[in-house]
Amino acid sequence: MNTQLTLDLQFFAGEKTEKATPKKRQDTRKKGQVAKSQDVNTAILLFLVFLLFIVIGSTWKGQMIGLYQKSFTEYIHWQVTQDNLHTMMIEITIYVAKTLAPIMIVAIIAGLAANFMQIGFLFTGEPLKMQLNKIDPIQGAKRIFSARALVELVKSLLKIVVIAAITFSILWMNKDEMMMLAGKSVDGSLAFFGNVTVMMGIFSSIALLVLSVIDYTYQRFDYEKNIRMSKNDIKDEHKNIEGDPQIKAKIKERQRQMAMRRMMSEVPNADVVITNPTHYAVAIKYNEEKADAPYVVAKGVDLVALKIREIAEVHQVAQVENRRLARALYAKVEIDEMIDETFFQAVAEVLAYVYQLERKA
Repeated sequence: MNTQLTLDLQFFAGEKTEKATPKKRQDTRKKGQVAKSQDVNTAILLFLVFLLFIVIGSTWKGQMIGLYQKSFTEYIHWQVTQDNLHTMMIEITIYVAKTLAPIMIVAIIAGLAANFMQIGFLFTGEPLKMQLNKIDPIQGAKRIFSARALVELVKSLLKIVVIAAITFSILWMNKDEMMMLAGKSVDGSLAFFGNVTVMMGIFSSIALLVLSVIDYTYQRFDYEKNIRMSKNDIKDEHKNIEGDPQIKAKIKERQRQMAMRRMMSEVPNADVVITNPTHYAVAIKYNEEKADAPYVVAKGVDLVALKIREIAEVHQVAQVENRRLARALYAKVEIDEMIDETFFQAVAEVLAYVYQLERKA
């Protein structure tokens, strides 16, 4: 006994299996929904900041030593008055600003560069809008126990393990020198701790950069999955962009009818209708004030050609049979266009013949 199973393909029409269209991508981008890894920003920022420590660390050291020296040689002897405190705060603020300014500049540049590398230029206030679903406890619980939350947890633990391993390794490599710190000067001890700190920062930021590339790849994959569309979504989008096909067809039909009526209204003003004689009809008009050469006011094939001939007959517009010329004019010249130079002689002969008939009449 053979049994046949019927499969309704519409059941799968709602499944989001299709890649997002350019419009969907543009709409989600306007909402601030993009494939982006915050770890990329953090890794680049840390790397550039610690690299900055290497470049201008000696300058910072000189500024800090200068501040300490001034504090213990000048400020300590000042009387505690409002003016002195005001002057001291201004000078200390300037010292701190000079020290932190390079870090702030590098941080801004790093943040902008990291964002631009990932998503290009994007400015939108959509993520700042109040959304009630963000404070919905049910939705919040779903986010906590979602696959994304699990990935974020694993990622955080991995970063902790990697940074801890790098920190321990660097400290272990420098353990002998650490044991000798008691015999070093203050300047030497500070230099040692500075070098070790920078070394840990550089290697940690490089490790984070590698992890951030992996995270960005995942974020890209997750983003593509979240913006997938169903077949129905794509159909609805096409309808919204291009309009309902049925309504669009009706509009086109109405436009075609209006153009047809407008064309037929010009047939009575034509000088001659050149025919096939049954399949093609082209109405020609020559008006020196309007154009330098004869131009087509109407044309058509089959039923439209028949209608043109009927109107021409009613309004006593001359009809001339010229199969080759009628076909060529129909194919090469559009309505309200002047005829091409290649047809000048043939059309001139037809018009001369028509004008001659009119004079005899």
